[in-house]
Amino acid sequence: MSPIVKNRAIDSLLINHKVNKTPKNWEFKDVILDTLPGISLYRAYDSILNNKEGKPVIVALIDMTVEINHQGLKNNIWENSDEKVNGLDDDDNGYVDDINGWNFIGNNKGQNNEFVNYEYTRIIKKFNSKFKKSNYIFKSKLDSLEYQIYQKALKKLNSRLKFAKEDLEYINMVSNSKNDAEKLIANYINTSYTLENLDSLKKVYPNNNKLQSAILRKSNFIKYGYSNEYVNRYRLKAKERIDKLLNLDYNDRIIQKDNPENLNDYGYGSYKFNQNTTFLDHGTLMAGIISKVGFKNEIKIMPLTISAYGDEHDKDIALAIRYAVDNGAKVINMSFAKEFSLHLDWVLEAIEYANTNNVLIVSAAANDKYNLDLNENSKFPNDHNNFNDIEVSNNFLNVGSSSYKFKNYLKSSFSNYGIKEVDVFAPGEKIYTTFPNNNFDVAYGGTSSASALISGVAALLYAYYPNISVSQVKEIIMHTGLEFDVMVKTPTKKDKKKMTSFNKLSKSGKIVNIYNAIVSAEKKYIFKK
Repeated sequence: MSPIVKNRAIDSLLINHKVNKTPKNWEFKDVILDTLPGISLYRAYDSILNNKEGKPVIVALIDMTVEINHQGLKNNIWENSDEKVNGLDDDDNGYVDDINGWNFIGNNKGQNNEFVNYEYTRIIKKFNSKFKKSNYIFKSKLDSLEYQIYQKALKKLNSRLKFAKEDLEYINMVSNSKNDAEKLIANYINTSYTLENLDSLKKVYPNNNKLQSAILRKSNFIKYGYSNEYVNRYRLKAKERIDKLLNLDYNDRIIQKDNPENLNDYGYGSYKFNQNTTFLDHGTLMAGIISKVGFKNEIKIMPLTISAYGDEHDKDIALAIRYAVDNGAKVINMSFAKEFSLHLDWVLEAIEYANTNNVLIVSAAANDKYNLDLNENSKFPNDHNNFNDIEVSNNFLNVGSSSYKFKNYLKSSFSNYGIKEVDVFAPGEKIYTTFPNNNFDVAYGGTSSASALISGVAALLYAYYPNISVSQVKEIIMHTGLEFDVMVKTPTKKDKKKMTSFNKLSKSGKIVNIYNAIVSAEKKYIFKK
């Protein structure tokens, strides 16, 4: 067995390293063998795992709905052997007919939430009657803290409303411009609009200024992907942001008919998943990234749907974590983040519950380009409350995204970071995965993809070393990665040219490496199966 890859072995690769286009499956490649900062998955299988047999491991995917019959996923979807679709709760777990997981945002009539409130909208709705009074007298320290959060939520709502209205105006302008250009061009050609046809038309009528302008606009719409589908989807999101996400009068629990303020009111939702998967596509993408890490089908995906456009309810997060733990998941992937948390205590208790049961939680650091160590940039869920930095457990990994490029761009430009708040980085750009409607494509990028990749890595560690503890899995992932001290771009509002050493962007300072992780596990944590 080859030794762990040391950083000194890769120093020479950083000099004049160039990648002109994204290599397919670059995230699985090795920095020494392929000169790409992937997780060395191919190397791990070729040299260590090839002759080993892993135990199947369940990864709970807390996300949007999942296309469970997708050709690239159907063999990796978890099945609850104790349950049948018969209208009965066969396994007596409080969820009827949950044969593959649970959809917390739908119901058995086929209805599914697509748009829900932002969390700050919910906070304002909850505390408006209390703090809107100008003569309110604070009765406790908790009152004061809630008021601070309420004021922050109000500021955010007003700012977002302004943006939302401008965004709707923008897409309406784009749509009108697109329609006007197409109507004018239709007077001259009746074939499909392609760049070649438009270029030919441009040459035929060089002095027709109106037509030339229309051709230029239409050509740009084609180049930048402004199809009718894209424009209509953009407009829908912009409109619903105003009508639902930011609307204090909108009730986003009509479909479930539960009480979101009562954690003991559970069992709402549905066992159905293949609903709205084209629109709510994120879960299908993440399921593919996670399952693809297991070359021998070692990984089973347990879909737990809680996400729509807007923010996840803390109640759904907490119940989904508990469902995952109670039904055998060893890893929980949460590729989402929000700025506020209305019931953080419920989530922290669920995280502690997972820790007690030896379950790892992997969370995305989000895509704002922020330093999460600054209080104003806090993201939820996390493993501590928003008033101190004391972690409630040792089973939570917060993940940033790295690129296939070295030097200044090793940190993905969109990724959040923080030497206190982010634990480790993983590849998160241009990852080939499953897409809705039985398709496969490249996910452009996000810390979501990086989180999903690490969830797959953790699952493999559990698969081949089933008696390993959750704290050991976390330790291995953080400490066996590859450390890079290259300077990367971390611009701020005050300093647009700011640079930071990559190894100062997270607690570990590293990018996860599954080959090193397995070598370490072989040395330290070999247990009788």
